[in-house]
Amino acid sequence: MPRVAVVRFPGSNCDFDTLRAAERYGSQAYFVWHRDTDLRGADVVILPGGFSYGDYLRSGAIARFSPIMQAVQRHAAEGGPLLGICNGFQILCEAHLLPGALLRNAGLTFVSKPVDVTVEQTDTAFTCDYEPGARLRLPVAHGEGRYVASPDTLRMLEAEGRVVLRYVAATERSPFQPNPNGSANHIAGICNPAGNIVGVMPHPERAADRLLGLTGGSGFFTSPVSSHQDSSNARVSSNEVG
Repeated sequence: MPRVAVVRFPGSNCDFDTLRAAERYGSQAYFVWHRDTDLRGADVVILPGGFSYGDYLRSGAIARFSPIMQAVQRHAAEGGPLLGICNGFQILCEAHLLPGALLRNAGLTFVSKPVDVTVEQTDTAFTCDYEPGARLRLPVAHGEGRYVASPDTLRMLEAEGRVVLRYVAATERSPFQPNPNGSANHIAGICNPAGNIVGVMPHPERAADRLLGLTGGSGFFTSPVSSHQDSSNARVSSNEVG
């Protein structure tokens, strides 16, 4: 059972949702306060959604300097799975753990609605339980979710297969607004080259329970469990051979 640390910042408001989703799908989840300096043996770290420090300077810009972020960066550098959801994605970009930036939505309004996305990359710690091209309906809730990056960075992300989620166009079957924030290349989530760091703007924790009416986000919480089990089995096999 993987240990999942959910980092709480002043202004986090999706922390309990994230913790319960992780627990529901087989993880031992617990909170870590932003002033802490130790992740307490976490196998997986999640930066949840919300409004860290009230977004007073810029979304995620202050949170990146919280004491816990040094431990988060060490965890990521050692290959540990790290997921940033919405505000967490913003923090990852501000901390330069992922490239690009999240700016004000193209319509300059806060957007809160379900959107359709496709899973573009399944070779990550948080999407390995999905089929390539899987279509998910996930809620978004942000005012600064427009992903931007330099043309060279966008070309790199596309060429290296680092776009994890992409907003899809509206159809008769799915009338929800495509690309609700004006993100470049319809990007809704990206990863680092190793696939252990993932940032997404939609909220999988709000779509991981049948009681909520949506379950498409569950893979973001089952995937780390599957990866942890595979790693444990590999270690057992290695020991047996030795």
